[in-house]
Amino acid sequence: MTSRSRDRVADVRRVVATHMRDYRIESVVPLGEGLDNVAYEINGELIVRFGKEPDPARRTALVGREARVLAAVADISPLPVPEPTFTDAEQGCMAYRKLPGAPLLDMPWHRRSLHGTSIAATLGELLTALHAVPVDRLADLVDADHRPPAEWRDEAAEHYAAVAGQVPAAHRGSVEAFLAAAPPDLECTPTFSHNDLGIEHVLVDPVSWRVTGVIDWSDAALVDPARDFGLLYRDLGPAAARAAVNSCRTEADDPTALGERAVFYARCSVFEDLAHGIETEQDKYVDKSLAAMEWLFPPPAPRRLSCD
Repeated sequence: MTSRSRDRVADVRRVVATHMRDYRIESVVPLGEGLDNVAYEINGELIVRFGKEPDPARRTALVGREARVLAAVADISPLPVPEPTFTDAEQGCMAYRKLPGAPLLDMPWHRRSLHGTSIAATLGELLTALHAVPVDRLADLVDADHRPPAEWRDEAAEHYAAVAGQVPAAHRGSVEAFLAAAPPDLECTPTFSHNDLGIEHVLVDPVSWRVTGVIDWSDAALVDPARDFGLLYRDLGPAAARAAVNSCRTEADDPTALGERAVFYARCSVFEDLAHGIETEQDKYVDKSLAAMEWLFPPPAPRRLSCD
């Protein structure tokens, strides 16, 4: 264990001891690091998570906001979500009792692919519930995150520039054609959504493959409803994405248009995940991102030789 890791484990012990004075800490196990947070498991039953936001004031605001979002989502979501045991605003820390199940990202790829459509259909029902919430009900609680399509594409291009050498050569032509093309029209009516519904935030029972919860609501916002469908497309593939869209019961968005926008978000987001996996040496992010290249950026079909 590095000195930085030991310092962080000590931080975990201190913050739990401060907020749960009678709680006996027997084990502290690092769970992993995402783009926004690093998490630890205490005694196999308590999750303690620290935000990675470097600005202290913003870090404080973010953890307080997420606690309020979770209280609201608990009344909306058909799936279990974390219920905060305590927050420590100064450290950007939140603790909650561990939900059952394991992150879908940690499951073997071949098993994920077998169960992806049923999992995605369940998540489509979650998104139906979230998108149906009147915007004004949560407008004071979450921000709008509806950026112009050119901004999504330009950000994707920056991440691709950093990881291009890791992308198999067969896919680079398709990637570069996408990044050079004019971005699509993303006209839509923003809705409330998780806004980061990648498979690292979806918990499943490893025996039944039932979805047991959805975690990390720190990015929840008023967004294009296609955004989270795009992340399911990125992580679980086309068939699963179709199952999610088909299970989403809404009259506010045409399914075809929703699916087309979802593909755009999927393509833009994969390079950030790949960069994160490389930077943090987490092969599971790298592997899922490279696997997704097959459906996000398929190689051009080989030219047929003519015998005429």
